[in-house]
Amino acid sequence: MPMMNFRFLMPDHLIDLNHVKELDFIRFSGNQLNIGAMTRQRSIEFSKDISEQCPILTRALSFVGHRQTRNRGTLGGSLCHFDPSAELVNISSLLDAKIKIISKSGDRDVSMDDFGQGYLTTQIDEGEMLSDITFNVPSQKHGYAFDEFARRHGDYAIVACSALILLAPNGTISQAAFSISGMTHRPLRMRDREISLQGEKPTEPVLKAFAAEVSKLDAMQDSYVNATYRKHLAKIMSYRVLKAACLSAQENQHV
Repeated sequence: MPMMNFRFLMPDHLIDLNHVKELDFIRFSGNQLNIGAMTRQRSIEFSKDISEQCPILTRALSFVGHRQTRNRGTLGGSLCHFDPSAELVNISSLLDAKIKIISKSGDRDVSMDDFGQGYLTTQIDEGEMLSDITFNVPSQKHGYAFDEFARRHGDYAIVACSALILLAPNGTISQAAFSISGMTHRPLRMRDREISLQGEKPTEPVLKAFAAEVSKLDAMQDSYVNATYRKHLAKIMSYRVLKAACLSAQENQHV
C-alpha cells in the first residue's frame, strides 16, 4: 500500500488475501515458531504465547508503525515490502527465519540471509507468494534487547539493532546473535564477530570493541542522514543493545 500511495507501484490487478484463513495462524512446535503470512501484526503483538516464549518479537512490534497500522498490517506484508529499516525484517534476521515461498510449480524455503535481493526487492518471483515464516525460538535463559533510532515514533528506523545473549554458568558469553538494519538494503548479521564473543565476559571493553566493528560497516545515505551519521548511530546503539541483552541474560540465569 505505501508503494502504491507513492506511485512506486502501479499494478493492473490486486488480489485480496484477507479471507484466506489458511495464511493466518501462530503455531509453536518445539523451539520453532511458525506464523502465517496474513497474520496481523496486532495478533502477534498481543499473543500471550509469543510474549512468553519469544518476547523479543513482542518488544520489536511495539516500534512498528502505530496501533492503527498494526491492526491491519501483516507479517508477510512487512517482509515482502522489505524496507531495510523495518523492525520485523530485523527480527527475522536475528531469529534466522526461514521464508516459505509457494507457487503452482512447488514450494521452496529461503533463508532470511538470502531473501533480500536489493532495496525493496526480494526473491519472490512472478507467480509466487510468501505463505509463512518459521523462526528459531531462543531458550528462555537468553537475554534479549531491541532498540532503534527514528526521527519520531512510528517512522522507519534510521538504525535499528537487536541482540540475543546466552551466558554460561561462569558468566561468560556462550551464544550471541546480533542484527543491525538501516545501514544497507538488508539487515546485517556479523556472524564472525558473534562467534568472537563466545567465552568472553560481557565487560564494557568487550562490548565496545564489538560496537567499534559495527561502526566500520558500509552505510548508505539518504535524504535524512548521511553515511557518517549512520555509522555513528550504529556504534552507539549496538553497544546499548548488547549491554541491555547481557543484563537481561544475567537476570534470566536465575529464573
